[in-house]
Amino acid sequence: MAENQQAAGNDNQNQPQFALQRIYVKDLSFESPNSPLVFQEQWKPQVNLDLNTSHNKISDNQYEVVLSLTVTAKVGEKVAYIVEIQQGGVFMISGIEGPQLGQMLGAYCPTILFPYAREAIDGIVNKGSFPALMLAPVNFDAIYAQALKRKQEEAAGEAKEEQTH
Repeated sequence: MAENQQAAGNDNQNQPQFALQRIYVKDLSFESPNSPLVFQEQWKPQVNLDLNTSHNKISDNQYEVVLSLTVTAKVGEKVAYIVEIQQGGVFMISGIEGPQLGQMLGAYCPTILFPYAREAIDGIVNKGSFPALMLAPVNFDAIYAQALKRKQEEAAGEAKEEQTH
C-alpha cells in the first residue's frame, strides 16, 4: 500500500505542473502633456498600443513574466495621454521544457496577465479624466508564433550569408 502511494507520488512529480503564484504591477506611469487644453478638443482619439513580453527564471521552477504595454492616445496631432505599465506575474512551471515552455512563457502567461494590465490602464485613464479605454483582447499565441517564425527566418538568412562568404 505504501509502495503504491509512493509510486503515485513519483508519477505526480513527473506530471507537468503550472500555478500562478502572484500578479503585481511592476511599473505604471500616466502622462497627459496637453491637459487641460486637450479636453476642449472633440474626443475622437487615435489609440496606439505597443506591447512586449519578457521573462526570467527566478528558481528551479519559478519564472517571472512581465507584460509591458504602452498606450498613446492622440487627438489630431496632440498627445492626449500616454500610459505605460509593466504587469508582472510569478508562475510555477515544472515538467514542461523546450518549445512548450517557450509557448507557456511567451503566450500563455501573458494571456493571463493581460486582463489585469487592461484594468489598470482603464482605471488610470479614467482618473486622468478621460473616457474609459477598454483595450481589445490580444492573441498572444499568434504574436508568439509570428516572433518564432521571424527568428527562424533571421537564423536561416544568417546561415545563408555565412555560406556565401
